[in-house]
Amino acid sequence: MTPRLRLQPEAVGIGMTSQRVRDRLVERLREGSHNGGGIADEAVLNAIRTVPRHLFIDEALASRAYEDTALPIGHGQTISQPWVVARMTEAVMQCAPKKVLEVGTGSGYQAAILAALGLEVYTVERIGDLLRQARKRFRQLGMNIRSKHDDGRIGWPEHGPYDAIVVTAAAPALVDALIGQLAVGGRLVAPVGGAGVQSLVLITRNEDGSTEQQVLAPVTFVPLLSGMLD
Repeated sequence: MTPRLRLQPEAVGIGMTSQRVRDRLVERLREGSHNGGGIADEAVLNAIRTVPRHLFIDEALASRAYEDTALPIGHGQTISQPWVVARMTEAVMQCAPKKVLEVGTGSGYQAAILAALGLEVYTVERIGDLLRQARKRFRQLGMNIRSKHDDGRIGWPEHGPYDAIVVTAAAPALVDALIGQLAVGGRLVAPVGGAGVQSLVLITRNEDGSTEQQVLAPVTFVPLLSGMLD
């Protein structure tokens, strides 16, 4: 069953971009990207269709909001390519999660997609200015997303364990502190590698505490950095 998306209608801004443009993006995602295969989860595609991506970027770039490409959001950060957002979301949704941690709020778009799917979302961002902007967007859309200004590499342990963890910045190796906050049977998806092209890696935690690893696709993300900025 496709979850019911509850967005405040006055916040969606239908006049800025037509539904036809969004539908074309969804069809491209269904068919597949140059990075990998098509997105098959209709609930994820419906979230992409419904959540207004143009609200998560600068107004000057709004005309490009429904292109399948990453876009700058300031502070050297980007809003991820829709195919990547959809693929990461699809990967963790396969374990039927209820509670999810996102590391790297950025614009807030990935968190909004997860919330639109009916998940209990916790998100951590190290750059205060980006988090303040994201919180305004969450309020505008009527989304109850819990957020924290902190070093994302340490996660948010007091609310763990999480059924799913989505990491939206790349590290040379998976962060043990985050894997430790993953529930048994849970899934963690993260870009792993150095500068340039990384691999999108899916980790599943088994009942005996061991983990299984699967490489999903080549990706390019900004680095996962420690510390905090205002």
